[in-house]
Amino acid sequence: MHGLAGVVRAYAWGSPDRIPEFVGRAATAATTAELWFGAHPSAPSPLRSDDSDDPDDSDDSRGKPARGDLRSHIAADPHRILGSDVTARFGTELPYLLKLIAPESPLSLQVHPNLAQARDGHRRAGLPGGPQDYVDANHKPELVYALSTFEAVSGFRAPRRAAEMFAGLSSPLAREIVRMLRHLPPRDGARLAFRMVLTEFSAGDVGQVVADCADRLARGSSPSQRSDATVVRLGEHFPGDPGVVAALLLNPVTLKPGEVMFVPAGSVHAYLGGLGLEIMANSDNVLRAGLTGKNVDLEEMLAIVDYTAAPPIRLAAEEFGPHVRTYYAPVDDFELSVIDVTGEPVSVPGKGPRILLAIEGAAQVHAGGRCRRLERGEAVFLAADDGPVTVTGAGGRASVVQADVP
Repeated sequence: MHGLAGVVRAYAWGSPDRIPEFVGRAATAATTAELWFGAHPSAPSPLRSDDSDDPDDSDDSRGKPARGDLRSHIAADPHRILGSDVTARFGTELPYLLKLIAPESPLSLQVHPNLAQARDGHRRAGLPGGPQDYVDANHKPELVYALSTFEAVSGFRAPRRAAEMFAGLSSPLAREIVRMLRHLPPRDGARLAFRMVLTEFSAGDVGQVVADCADRLARGSSPSQRSDATVVRLGEHFPGDPGVVAALLLNPVTLKPGEVMFVPAGSVHAYLGGLGLEIMANSDNVLRAGLTGKNVDLEEMLAIVDYTAAPPIRLAAEEFGPHVRTYYAPVDDFELSVIDVTGEPVSVPGKGPRILLAIEGAAQVHAGGRCRRLERGEAVFLAADDGPVTVTGAGGRASVVQADVP
């Protein structure tokens, strides 16, 4: 059992205080967009230096220096640490990455590749003129668990509903999009409309759509107040960016605390604001279409989009008694459990390499003859051979999430 330190990712869209307040640290002038717990090559989590081989070690590790990192730790003995089942399926890499995420302003309009696309893209990235955004050879399906109200857009609306969003806008291009969405087969209409928005809308066209949406809101005539408000908000953050208009093609999503959404490979999405927990395949492959200052590779992004209209994928938990809820994503790389405890020990289902992160109160994690206290925002890594895991509250109610491999 090893304590983990999260790795700060200070992207421009992050919040200066949400994650620091969550983990009990002082906010700084810099933004903290994400806090990573995992073994991705670009940001492996440091191991806490106060770990020892003594049983019943329950020292609080907040603020203590690290010794090595999780990636190096796994590489030293992957078959023992990951277990034979995981190494047979995934090799010597930890299959998942766990994050806290706190967008203060909207993230990029983005999509993630499937496994075949990631492998091909990463191969081509090493060639002259190849794509820049395949930083590894893995897919990146992801699940987000809301810790506060969490806003997003995700996946394509039903074409007729999307057409309603563009009907009445003054741009001639908007009228052409309405025609596409109403008269072409659904996938073709979504594909051509999405491409038209991203390639043919000028900054002036985008500004006119924002003005039209603001006017609809003011007059109370909006077909979707939430979507028009999103366009106006995006227009304030990214004036003239065609990704602002693309939001009208996508499903609006509001997650309440404790609700979960799954984003499969190929699904266009953007997170708009809130505090959440993400678990995903161990990848950082992101292809962007707009709403960002980072690299935009439009043709590469459009080539991997899934244009099927579908509502956002909200996952319901399977309950294991009154204390454990597990969210099973339709992928082999990860699953997420939420464990609510008080003073009685709760046995945690799961197997293989695990990361446990406290999200409320203080908890004690027991495994392999050892015990470790976790305050909110602190995490611990357990190897496959650490055996059964139990969690108890440390002086009151606590909640812990567990990332593991199905």
